[in-house]
Amino acid sequence: MYFAALLARTEDGWEASDTELDDVETLSDLTELAREHAAGVTGGSDEETALVFIEQEDVWFGVVRVDGEEDPRIYVSDAAAASRSSYGEILLTDELLGREPGTADEDDLEDLTDLDGTEDGEPDPEEDDDSAVIEGSSEAVPPGPLGDTRILDDLGLSEKELLSLHTDALNEIAEALGASEVLETVR
Repeated sequence: MYFAALLARTEDGWEASDTELDDVETLSDLTELAREHAAGVTGGSDEETALVFIEQEDVWFGVVRVDGEEDPRIYVSDAAAASRSSYGEILLTDELLGREPGTADEDDLEDLTDLDGTEDGEPDPEEDDDSAVIEGSSEAVPPGPLGDTRILDDLGLSEKELLSLHTDALNEIAEALGASEVLETVR
């Protein structure tokens, strides 16, 4: 089961809303959604910080941070697990994976997601290790954390604390940000 929420920082604290990601196909779509949410809760200003939380229960979580018009910053708790999810593949860009854009087949990450529509992200029982090998290439999506581990440092959650999170991660992040009550209202 997935959970996704948008948080935007305002002068009065954080505002949250749950969100459906059914129409989101790319990181650009997700970034635009975050900017629109920030503009909606801040009275038109899209210069505020917006966070997107995506979680698959006890498997992986991701945080996307959008600060105004800057490029989004991304953290994924377990890249290999996220690569087996249609929502996770949105976050696993070539840049994040350390590849040159266009070097992998466009359908590589899509091939890793479950095709039965369940999007449960469960590992393929035939896999011998924790990394997800992209079909048709020798590249693997590494198990474990990937991305900007200092994504929330200035908001109250250190790199060390972020890397130590596993279960109930989004609630712990929200608590460190002072946004646990607003996140709980949309859960």
